[in-house]
Amino acid sequence: MAAEIKTVDDYLAGLPPAERKVLERVRRTIKEAAPDAEERISYRIPLYRQHGDVVGFAAFKDHLSLFVTNSNVGERFADELEGFEVSKTTIHFSIENPLPEELIEKIVRYRV
Repeated sequence: MAAEIKTVDDYLAGLPPAERKVLERVRRTIKEAAPDAEERISYRIPLYRQHGDVVGFAAFKDHLSLFVTNSNVGERFADELEGFEVSKTTIHFSIENPLPEELIEKIVRYRV
């Protein structure tokens, strides 16, 4: 990753192609589900804000994450999140097993 990340485009440009492709899909789904959310970089990751933080995403060495900023999300969507690692406000997924777009949309709409 580049030392100075100012935009989500900068963030995505610094990723390997396979990770970038999955997270571009996550980004597109978030923007479709919350078109009025402000897209920004916070804590060096893409974060979306609308009446407070909604969701964010990031790539790590061994996984990708969707940050849902509210621990109720894991409980609310427990059945649909089966097969994914959920830790309080973070959902871990992979290139091989990405989060379904429909689920991302539901989570974002729930958070908004």
